[in-house]
Amino acid sequence: MKTIALKVMQESIEIAYSTADNKPPFRRFVITYNPNQSIGDNLEKIKVVLAGLPIDVAILLNSLEYEFSDTIIGINHQRIDIGLAITNMLNIPVVCSRKVEEMGLKAASDEKRDYNEWHLDYYGQYSDKRNYGQEAMLTIGNGYFGLRGAYVEAHADADNYPGTYVAGLFNQLTTKINDKDVVNEDLVNLPNAQFLTFGVDHEAPFSINQTDIQDIYRSLDLKHGALTTTMRIQLATGHALTVETTKIANMVDWHQYAIQYKITPTNFSGNIQVYSEIDGSVINGNVARYQDFDQHHLNITGMSSQQNSMIMAGETKTSKVQFAIGATLSGPALTGASAVTVTNHDKVLQQVASIEVTAGQTYTFEKNVAIYTSLETKEPLDATADEAVTNATFEATAKESTKYWTTTWNNFDIQIDRDMTSQKLTRVNLFHTMVSAAANESGELDASVGARGLHGEAYRGHVFWDEMFILPFYTLHYPELTKQLLLYRYRRLKAARDYAASEDYDGAMYPWQSGMFGDEQSQFTHLNPITHQWDPDNSRLQRHVSLAIAYNIINYVQITGDHAFMDEYGLEMLLSIAKFWISTTTYDKQEDRYSIAHVMGPDEFHENYPNASEPGLTNNTYTNLMVAWLFNYLVELQPKLSRQTIKTVNEKSAFDPALLQKMTDISHKLKLDINENGILAQFEGYFKLPSLNFENYRKKYGDISRMDRILKAEGKTPDAYQVAKQADTLMAYYVLNIPEIDHLLHQLGYDLPKGYLSKNIQYYLARTTHGSTLSRIVYSVLNEMDDNMDQSWSLFSTALFSDYYDIQGGTTAEGIHLGVMGATLMIETRNYGGVDSLGNTIAIHPHLPTEWRRLHFKQLIRGHWYDFTITRHQIKVQADADVTVNVFDKPVQLKANKTQTLDY
Repeated sequence: MKTIALKVMQESIEIAYSTADNKPPFRRFVITYNPNQSIGDNLEKIKVVLAGLPIDVAILLNSLEYEFSDTIIGINHQRIDIGLAITNMLNIPVVCSRKVEEMGLKAASDEKRDYNEWHLDYYGQYSDKRNYGQEAMLTIGNGYFGLRGAYVEAHADADNYPGTYVAGLFNQLTTKINDKDVVNEDLVNLPNAQFLTFGVDHEAPFSINQTDIQDIYRSLDLKHGALTTTMRIQLATGHALTVETTKIANMVDWHQYAIQYKITPTNFSGNIQVYSEIDGSVINGNVARYQDFDQHHLNITGMSSQQNSMIMAGETKTSKVQFAIGATLSGPALTGASAVTVTNHDKVLQQVASIEVTAGQTYTFEKNVAIYTSLETKEPLDATADEAVTNATFEATAKESTKYWTTTWNNFDIQIDRDMTSQKLTRVNLFHTMVSAAANESGELDASVGARGLHGEAYRGHVFWDEMFILPFYTLHYPELTKQLLLYRYRRLKAARDYAASEDYDGAMYPWQSGMFGDEQSQFTHLNPITHQWDPDNSRLQRHVSLAIAYNIINYVQITGDHAFMDEYGLEMLLSIAKFWISTTTYDKQEDRYSIAHVMGPDEFHENYPNASEPGLTNNTYTNLMVAWLFNYLVELQPKLSRQTIKTVNEKSAFDPALLQKMTDISHKLKLDINENGILAQFEGYFKLPSLNFENYRKKYGDISRMDRILKAEGKTPDAYQVAKQADTLMAYYVLNIPEIDHLLHQLGYDLPKGYLSKNIQYYLARTTHGSTLSRIVYSVLNEMDDNMDQSWSLFSTALFSDYYDIQGGTTAEGIHLGVMGATLMIETRNYGGVDSLGNTIAIHPHLPTEWRRLHFKQLIRGHWYDFTITRHQIKVQADADVTVNVFDKPVQLKANKTQTLDY
């Protein structure tokens, strides 16, 4: 193995490079600290001096060893986990010399590699948005609730935000802004029941602070769904303790979570107190730019306790959703009826337990919590919550969740060989897909997945078109989950019809932002954080959300073969959506073309034409192509349906069969704006707009991802320039594929020159600021399609890292970006793995990045499980039935449960 051995000195780092398992000959390097630079900048020099050298593992010769990590070192009176830093920098495992001596180099390296691929770790105490972001990344949950990964000892403040969210639980409040009543519907932050802390000798309870905390290490075990925080504390009084907290969401009984709290006094014997709370005084305070609005969503209606349990009841102020939260505090040291006392004051229930302790001994407590709401529970909430927590234990929750995660990882794990960082972050994304949605599979909830999961309050928890980026992944592993998420949209079909009618359209127009009832939740104004002014917001004109819903329905039915869903629910939604789009078109007899006006594309920077009297754009390319695709699908579907199904669904959707001919006409005559070089215009008139010099703006502002806000702060408007927040014009290529889009273009009467797609990709990349994390996803796929793998990999890697490094400067603090997480998984399997399941026959055409040696995953397609192993020159595929697949357009017969190996 090729190694680097590091010795960290007071003023330098000595590095010895070996190509023979840390044996001579060595190449030696010395890095001298620059006191004017940060630790991170000094460590970055390691990457510079080792540039070009292949390295398999790093060995620390003089690390400090703690129970939570053996790769911590001290530099300039500061401790850092250099193992985490070097792993992030060089994508290699980092081991301590003691482990190498005990296990041997290869075994120690393999052990650390395996650990890194299954854990998301943070060392040290962070503040402000950085810690908020880590809390989002460390969120545990089960799709019913999300519990931010805050320290249990923290109340909400500038550095900590222990939010708790239940799927589908929204509330509307009205605030007067600029003499106007503004109504906002928010995913509600429920009372904080994860709070636990301690005190010594009846002094003030411990709180998170920089002075008392010597070390903090947080580790999310992705394999078992457990978040463990270890703190080494020295109080002002000199008392020293180690506190270890483990939180687990129950993945089976999804109303419950459990906390294990271990306290070890290290230098004293005496008396300690444990404090447990349910804090009902919480507000929605995660997003700073929302603080001008009323964020007080809860009324606490009852607080009760008996023995070691306590119950808090309440309801949301306007939606009148009732809830009950129960909690128990227990432990071996807590015996007798009076071991735990309970007080309540000002919307807070508090339990206190006091015990005698001996130095060096560990005392274990556990807190079990249950959450019930009137949305899904018909029984009395208080009694149901009380019964649940009375019978709950940490051990039972851990056992049930471990069993769940074992089965789940066997179902949907994506294994990537020799790229440790991609493997870890892929599993982080996989984990959060289930944290955001798993309980919906039960059919007992009425919710869909918000753009930020159940991890924070950005976008007020609303459901967007982001479903289109995550539902295809669910469909390939948990089709019943996708079905339930689609039923959320079906149950809001009437609201979509009402919305269309209110805007003088036919059919169903789904809202850009959807919450509890399916009415439009987009605002007419939003706060520009640069100017601190309220700007108009026309984002509701992104009518393409209805096309995303149509795509999700069609994708689900094609992958699952669930035609009963199409007959009973899907077709009614599709015809209603089609009616809406028919009603948006206008016909120009002279041009013999249809146009669609007053819409926005995915770009979001362009809301209308400069100096226009009406909002919206005309003939957005993405919108028009997807409308033509939907119309084609529905026309081609008719002969496959029974007469009774057609009759029943036409009646339910008030669909006149004569509209099918209208759809055919529109799908052949929609207008696009295309220049002489074959560049598709984002919308009609786009080429008349001037371009911007991005380089000048980067020099002036640095980060120009939100160029819209920058331009408005300069008194300009993004409407007047060729600048895009994210992929728009070429978005249809991501959703469908090149042959299908070429067919649509030809059908519309547009035949583009050879090489047009490459030109379009580079044209729009040069005009895109990637102000949305989804932008890099789409352009990564476009570049993979165009065989530009270097650029595809660069964009994909940035997207994969986006929440881990919070590349948008604090947005992860407000919740993870679930659409990006789901989309990276689809790139890995659909584009890099090359498995396309949308056709009648599965097509396999791998396109592995050079950074990957092997890719393995499973998928459930039309009722059969497939197992794929892809290397750079070989495909192994197995199915649980006799089936045919196409490998590079050639049919291959598979025998049930027999692995077929193919070279390419």
